[in-house]
Amino acid sequence: MSEETKIGNSEHSSNRGFARFGAAVGLANFGDGIAVVAWAWTASLLTRDPLWIAILPATLRVPWVLFALISGILADRADRRKLIVLCDVIRAIAYGAAAVLIFRNLPLAEPAVEGVGNTSLYFSLLALGFVIGSAEVTRDNAAQTMLPAIVAADRLERANGWLGSVETVGNEMAGPALGAFLLALFLPAPFIVVAFAFLLAALLIGSLTGNFKAVQHLVEPPRLREELMEGFRFVTGEPLLRVLVIVTGFWNFFAQMVLIALVLHVQENLTAGSTTYGLILAVGALGGVFGGVIVSPLLKIMSKGAMAQWTALASTPVFLLIAAAPGPITVAIALFIFYLTGIMWNTLSISYRQRVVPDEIRGRVNSVYRLFAWGTMPLGLLASGAVVSFAEGVMGRNAALVMPFLLAALGVLILSALSWRALGRGFG
Repeated sequence: MSEETKIGNSEHSSNRGFARFGAAVGLANFGDGIAVVAWAWTASLLTRDPLWIAILPATLRVPWVLFALISGILADRADRRKLIVLCDVIRAIAYGAAAVLIFRNLPLAEPAVEGVGNTSLYFSLLALGFVIGSAEVTRDNAAQTMLPAIVAADRLERANGWLGSVETVGNEMAGPALGAFLLALFLPAPFIVVAFAFLLAALLIGSLTGNFKAVQHLVEPPRLREELMEGFRFVTGEPLLRVLVIVTGFWNFFAQMVLIALVLHVQENLTAGSTTYGLILAVGALGGVFGGVIVSPLLKIMSKGAMAQWTALASTPVFLLIAAAPGPITVAIALFIFYLTGIMWNTLSISYRQRVVPDEIRGRVNSVYRLFAWGTMPLGLLASGAVVSFAEGVMGRNAALVMPFLLAALGVLILSALSWRALGRGFG
């Protein structure tokens, strides 16, 4: 066999592997997108208290704080393919259990104005959400760590851009739109569909061939503390990586404040139902699809530093626009810009990390990064609910519902100002 033939076969195998990997990512995020609507909307049917509504989806994010570091060690020790399959199966079982629990409690009583009415169902869903979140943190870390074994280093921006588009289609467009339709049709239906989506994703990942274990250079068995410290040392020793993790962490905090506040804002201030809410998210997600496709071509005409600066700042006017929006169409336009710039930021950040971090510690570095970058998400959810609850006693319900948007806009503005020079200098 000639050298050209070998290279051609290798590229074909790589493309086929990436296609399966991308399809699995799409299915998993399709399930996550349905769940975005299902969790928040189900919570709003059990209580009208903003803080209790925020607690339910926050439970899915808490494991990012508790298990991010452990998930990194698992990604560096285990076969990443098998780890992903196991986590997707666990999530499928948990979503199936949630569907059964909701079905057994139908029809639901009127939601409590304060506290929670159906406490047994609510706290059962909290427990399942924690299991799902724990599997998700491990699964996502392993998947992001695994990509460089499928795609060449010089194609990472392009691959991550396309994956970002695929994730957005599932997570923010097709998923929420279908989730809203399924909620209107039959409350347990979205949870059932999510369970099947994860099972199919597990089958696709399981069908991949190749070696997906990290390169090991250790002579002696690793020690847990030393393994963890390797990840911390790498992150703190890379100037740009330090900036990226701080910016991403605070940006996620403000973004989660906005996204959970959007549920009650759409319901009460804009007087819209679940279908409109799903369509708003779907239209917004078109921006994410567009952003993932154009990020690679745009990097030919602008620097990575400039792109990072402007995509970080863009959320400030977006959040202000949502707060002042007279109707659902304006909100959808704002979310279009929000997701477009968000995917572009993520593509730059993820690609940089995948390129500069050695394979043998990639899982741990990724987990340290995500501990700070994603660990702020449940805090943002809880902060949003607390802000609305406090402000309601001062300025009334309708005005209080827009306060998270205004505070998030101010927070992003300050964050962008503080990181502007570091991003421009770090990316070059």
